[in-house]
Amino acid sequence: MPMQESQVTTVFRTAGITKNYQMGEVTVRALRGVDLELLQGTFVVLLGPSGSGKSTLLNILGGLDVPTAGEVFYREQNLTTASEAELTRYRRQHVGFVFQFYNLIPSLTARENVALVTEVVGSSMKPEEALALVGLENRSHHFPSQLSGGEQQRVAIARAISKRPDVLLCDEPTGALDVTTGITVLDVIERINRELGTTTVVITHNAMISSIADHVISMSDGQIIESRMNTEKIPVKQLQW
Repeated sequence: MPMQESQVTTVFRTAGITKNYQMGEVTVRALRGVDLELLQGTFVVLLGPSGSGKSTLLNILGGLDVPTAGEVFYREQNLTTASEAELTRYRRQHVGFVFQFYNLIPSLTARENVALVTEVVGSSMKPEEALALVGLENRSHHFPSQLSGGEQQRVAIARAISKRPDVLLCDEPTGALDVTTGITVLDVIERINRELGTTTVVITHNAMISSIADHVISMSDGQIIESRMNTEKIPVKQLQW
């Protein structure tokens, strides 16, 4: 019904975005005319092999990169025409990033790593609150070297969500983890999406992970080859690969 449709908010919209990189005399076409719409509160899996353009697209959505051509909108804001200062403000206020490698500062405790974000962003969570959301409240005074890979990734997630971002962008967040630990990390990401309503995009080359998503986007050679809503999601704990 029209009334229900009007309640669905588009968070990201791209129109014909391309991205070219110059490698010496060779032009690499990382994205080739991508049209995309992501809705508020959805859990999105961006699927495809290495080199398909997934990370390039994620970086453009997150304001870390700009397209060669086309337009990108975050809600009503045109990121394509935004100044560097506006993109910095956008990243700081609205976007949380999680990468394959945790990028924690070794000399800081888990709490201090999270506090790096909470101290510079208004209306953020307390570090203890963010760590509790990822199940690490009892590890807050441990240094990264005292934590397992999965625990370090969960600290990285706590750091990303501590500023209460509207959007959480995750680039291969389980890529460096074993299956059991990876499922634990995905469970945390899915729960944050569900409980906080954070629009979440997870990049992966693992097709099995798409079964927990609301929206599955498949990429190949810089193009979207399939975009579908998942009508039969399974719980994260049932994942196998």
